[in-house]
Amino acid sequence: MQELFQQAQRMQEQLVAAQQELAEAEVTGTAGGGLVAATVNGQGELTALTIDPKTIDADDPADTAETIADLVVAAIRDARRGAEELAAEKMGPLTSGLGGGMPGLPGLPGA
Repeated sequence: MQELFQQAQRMQEQLVAAQQELAEAEVTGTAGGGLVAATVNGQGELTALTIDPKTIDADDPADTAETIADLVVAAIRDARRGAEELAAEKMGPLTSGLGGGMPGLPGLPGA
């Protein structure tokens, strides 16, 4: 029983370390061939947004605004998708073994 407790404690420490690593990671997504770049942390929170000035057309501000809005949304989605993939890569090995024989733990497989 003591060995099982120690194993669970090690797994919890690894999980906390992986979560911290994700919080500190940054993933950048782009749209429009790099005209817009969005950076999110490993938890999917937007931390930076860059819009290339070439995106702005002074002759057609309404169309430019719509285009920029679409590019911003696409870049954020791209960055968040990358963050989700990173989270799955980091957390997957740690959480995959939690489902077997551990019913009743909310939020975990097998609950």
